[in-house]
Amino acid sequence: MDTRDLRLLYVEDEDEIRNSLSEAISDEFKSFITASNGQEGLKKFKKYKPDIVITDISMPVLDGLEMSKEIKATSCAPVIVLSAYSDKEKLLRAIDAGIDKYLIKPIDIDELMDVVAIIAKEKIAHIKKVDLGYGYSFDKEKKELYKDGNLIALTKKELLFVQVLIKNLGAFVMYDDLKKVVWQKRTSDAAIRTFVKRLRIKTDKDFIKNISGLGYKIVIRNK
Repeated sequence: MDTRDLRLLYVEDEDEIRNSLSEAISDEFKSFITASNGQEGLKKFKKYKPDIVITDISMPVLDGLEMSKEIKATSCAPVIVLSAYSDKEKLLRAIDAGIDKYLIKPIDIDELMDVVAIIAKEKIAHIKKVDLGYGYSFDKEKKELYKDGNLIALTKKELLFVQVLIKNLGAFVMYDDLKKVVWQKRTSDAAIRTFVKRLRIKTDKDFIKNISGLGYKIVIRNK
């Protein structure tokens, strides 16, 4: 995977630094999205679903590590932290937040791009297979759901339902959107609940989350 195939989110509160890095490397990516604090970063992550996140730590509203923890709770997207901090406490917080790489400022552009390139290569190895936690995985190429390496037999409609949720991993998919994509006709909410109940029998009660009146989602679960 080349960096030009990637969508990258860069979160930095200092305008001069953010604009400088953007000018230096934005052309190397399919899409280069910026945010000025962790809260804005989270909103843009959910909206644009970037492949890689680069973030500063110390920012107003929500810092980079807290933002990263929220991202990692629902996504496999790699996170690279750029920070002037080098003390042990910040490094331990970064590890706890699930950070993939920690680089100390001032940043060498070539070093940063080398790190991104390595992560891009690692990403291609996993792009066909989505690890959902608790032994569950989904093979995008084969369109198959597995539990502990064992294939779970799904009907065409169940497979389509799972695919829609995995495409929007961590986010709720509304009832109306599911009806349009999966059923393509008028279907009652009760019928969908019965359908999901059967699917949970094949997986488990926590595999698919729901909020009544809103929709369904699959959340990556870490043991």
